[in-house]
Amino acid sequence: MSHQIEIVVPAGLEELARAEALRTTGLRLEPLTERGVIRATMHGSLQALFDLRSVISVFVVRRFAIPRPRALLGDEHFRAVVATLEMVRRLHPVGTFQTLFLSAAGADSSVLQRFKQMIGERLGLAIGTEDGDMLLRLRPSRDRSGWDVLVRLTPRPLATRSWRVCNREGALNGPVAHAMAVLSKPHAGDRVLNVGCGSGTLLIERLLITTAARAIGCDTDPTALACAWRNLGAAGLSKRVELYDWDACQLPLPSASIDVVLADLPFGHLVGSHTTNLTLYPALLAEAARVTRPGGRAVLISHEVQLMERSLATLPQWRVEQQLRVDLGGLYPRIFVLRRTG
Repeated sequence: MSHQIEIVVPAGLEELARAEALRTTGLRLEPLTERGVIRATMHGSLQALFDLRSVISVFVVRRFAIPRPRALLGDEHFRAVVATLEMVRRLHPVGTFQTLFLSAAGADSSVLQRFKQMIGERLGLAIGTEDGDMLLRLRPSRDRSGWDVLVRLTPRPLATRSWRVCNREGALNGPVAHAMAVLSKPHAGDRVLNVGCGSGTLLIERLLITTAARAIGCDTDPTALACAWRNLGAAGLSKRVELYDWDACQLPLPSASIDVVLADLPFGHLVGSHTTNLTLYPALLAEAARVTRPGGRAVLISHEVQLMERSLATLPQWRVEQQLRVDLGGLYPRIFVLRRTG
């Protein structure tokens, strides 16, 4: 049996997400036509999609050749919607889904209120007011010939990480951190340094891809380090990481001792300030160049794009190999992929 699938990804990371998705057995991708969305046909177990780490959510799509949503209340169409929901529910242990939420234009209309109520009664789900374990989306079909019902395959977005037991404001989301780790071309022999490690997201996503010869995180904020230890413990990685209270601009490491530098640099919004960044960025990039071996890599993300470009222009030790603009819900930082020259 085949299913139409829609994969939601951070806009700007579509090609990375497609490369990961192509490794899923039975998934046939369609050409990209919309930022942040990958459409596909799945031949095989939908559970294989649960392991995708560079995506936000995955939906199964059911198309209905109907003129308006009211027709979904009819017996034939309603039974088809319920069958799709029950199929998704069977992918998980009993009791996984407790609440239902419908995302649609006009969700408060009498028709869609009745639609939600009927589904809730049939499946024994409470109606969520702002979110739900069982998430449905309703929208016009792309060709305007009918309506699509999309059902999220998991009770929470795949972007939600089970190891994140400690969160900090401004923390990098899992799919973007995973993408950065992939862009670093990870190798089991890498000596990895995450400067300004915060709650540990980049270190965790990197080590979940493959091991490292050495994995170091540093931050001058003791609460951040404590948070990182909690998340590393939840991920089962605390014995594979070293965390230190180090200044990223004055690292107590030998020159050329690191293969990969990862960093989520302060954007100057929730964390830091633009004034501070004017001094921080050039010093941090220079120190990262010192400790990185020739041929080593750095993958950094920042919203301070012009400052990054100006700073890198004064540092011939770094060659910019790639820039990716990412949509983080209204912020558009760039991922800088750098190579250490020399």
